[in-house]
Amino acid sequence: MDRRKFIALASTGTAAFLLPSSGPTGYPPSEADARARELVAQMTLDEKTLLMSGNRFNDVSQNNKAGSRYPNPNHGCRRLGVPTVRFMDGPAGVRFDYRATCFPAAIGRGASFDPALEERVGEAIGYEGRTLGANLFGGIVVNLLRHPRWGRAQETFGEDSHHLGAMGSATVRGVAKHMMPVIKHFAANSIENTRKKLDVRMSERVLREVYLPHFKTCVNAGAASVMSAYNKVNGEYCSYNRHLLTEILKEEWGFDGFVMSDFDAVEETVPAALAGLDLEMPKVVYYGDKLAAAVRAGQVPEKQLDDSCIRIIRTMLRFGLFEPACLDYNRVAGREHAALARESAEKSLVLLKNDSGLLPLDPGKIKKLALIGPFAGKLNLAGTSSSMMIPPYKVTPADGIRRLAPEADILLDKGRLPLKAAALAREADAAIVFVGLTEWDEQEGRDRWRMTLSPAHEALILAVARANQNTVVVLSSGSALVTERWIDLVPSVLAAWYPGMEGGNAIARVIFGEVNPSAKLPMVWPKSEDQLQPFHGWAREVEYDYFYGYRHMDKAGLEPRFHFGHGLSYTTYEYSNLRLDQKQIPRDGVIRVAVDVTNIGKVAGEEVVQLYIGYSGSRVERFVKDLKGFTRAALEPGQTKTVTLEVKTEDLAFYNEAARSWEVEPIKYEVYIGPSSNRADLLRTEFEIFA
Repeated sequence: MDRRKFIALASTGTAAFLLPSSGPTGYPPSEADARARELVAQMTLDEKTLLMSGNRFNDVSQNNKAGSRYPNPNHGCRRLGVPTVRFMDGPAGVRFDYRATCFPAAIGRGASFDPALEERVGEAIGYEGRTLGANLFGGIVVNLLRHPRWGRAQETFGEDSHHLGAMGSATVRGVAKHMMPVIKHFAANSIENTRKKLDVRMSERVLREVYLPHFKTCVNAGAASVMSAYNKVNGEYCSYNRHLLTEILKEEWGFDGFVMSDFDAVEETVPAALAGLDLEMPKVVYYGDKLAAAVRAGQVPEKQLDDSCIRIIRTMLRFGLFEPACLDYNRVAGREHAALARESAEKSLVLLKNDSGLLPLDPGKIKKLALIGPFAGKLNLAGTSSSMMIPPYKVTPADGIRRLAPEADILLDKGRLPLKAAALAREADAAIVFVGLTEWDEQEGRDRWRMTLSPAHEALILAVARANQNTVVVLSSGSALVTERWIDLVPSVLAAWYPGMEGGNAIARVIFGEVNPSAKLPMVWPKSEDQLQPFHGWAREVEYDYFYGYRHMDKAGLEPRFHFGHGLSYTTYEYSNLRLDQKQIPRDGVIRVAVDVTNIGKVAGEEVVQLYIGYSGSRVERFVKDLKGFTRAALEPGQTKTVTLEVKTEDLAFYNEAARSWEVEPIKYEVYIGPSSNRADLLRTEFEIFA
């Protein structure tokens, strides 16, 4: 088949299924830019405006469920052999119904604190998406989780900017091996109920220090596209916020990819084009003929369209999308990716509490085990709209537990009647209650009503815990829960999030000790919602200040139920001998922090070592401490390892609004290192930056 025929097929999205290939090879950046400029110079005005427009309803997907069976395309330019951009969500895997691997929700993968694992997950997602005919992956959500009631909390990695940047950039690197990775939603998207009307107000310093750094980290990692958010920032819709899209993203950060809108997020033609929005999705509403008319009327210079089209084509060339990529279909949701989904789920499970060492259970000593609750015999994946997946199979907790405890008598009950469930639990050696949130509690377009479980789920926990002192609670949720009504009555609690299609196997392996839990909370869990900053779920305008999450609680001196970074293990780690490579460094230096970590328990495990920095004597208000580094350390019983983390002084700067620049202060900085953000758990030292 000659190249011209292939390119024609590529524009329909079918070429990926027709030709064998060892994988696409992208153009080097300079060649991609030159070739893109050559092509755009040959395009008519109408071809340019169509390239900048989605084409959902003129595609094969018009008679099917777009976004879950077929990708959402733009128009491409068939005359010049420019293939279509073919967009596919979502945060837990590409959303091809019944075909693609469903990985744990991003919030669970964030709990792993494992960027290397996340990059492998991203590569698998990119491989599957490209094999199934997509080329633009839109499931990398790096919005900061300002409040746990945000309806899309499960789609992001957590509440800390440094952690978000590390995990999001890992996904970008992985996906980029096969598809164009999109990061979203730019910026300050953290309320669902009023997301299309909400104006998020904040100072330039808060914007720069809190809501943008993780996006910049992902841009630097090679993001191909940035998706604009629905909301406004400081009075301007993000889809035509020139300060965000052009002044910061394209000019300051040097982003050379393209900006696409969230679906149906464009409100006007001229402001969007002038602000630097390159692609309207998923269909033509304000671009296409309207944009061409605006150019002819002199409202938008054609060179603005040229820049957008060059960006789109250049990015496609750089990622090798003009070439075939018929990868091995058998790898899609095959054994390799299923094993990766299980590994990711295992490293996402957070052991919140384990009084008296109830976990792990010994399957050889369990004669009767009661599995109670709506998510015991059903795998809870939650998710709606862009985060909903229908995997080829699901392993329920009951399935996984039966496999590992084949001799045990499994008593299964949905928990609809607490008294009946309690009677069943009373007969068992141990009881495991599976409860949590669902797609009705948190979803795209709707925020959570409450921070607690439903009254019915709390009543079920209380009934079972009173009937059996060996009760374990396994929680499904997309973010933090308030657990005060029942947690003191339960010996062991495990946060399972939404664990993906292999979730049941992962949960069982942790419960029976085949896997030593190592995940950490990527957000603080308060004792009550009053401990958090207010959540304005129905606001049309909201003011965001500097403090939120664990930073807010540090400032207020509040003690949460579980600190950011908290997570227990079946072994115990001891930290000692904290030291720095130097005590005084210049403003453009690097500080290296070392600490010895020893496994003083009886089983092997992995510890997430966390580094926080505090600011002593700053002339502006700063966080009491914030995360600046983390890594995993695998340790055998009795083994000691020296863990070293680096912090660049440029990462300690604050944004000086008066000077419109970043400033590193010559002051003392506190160094905290340990297993969580809890100050009681942290070793401390300090260093000084000199002028």
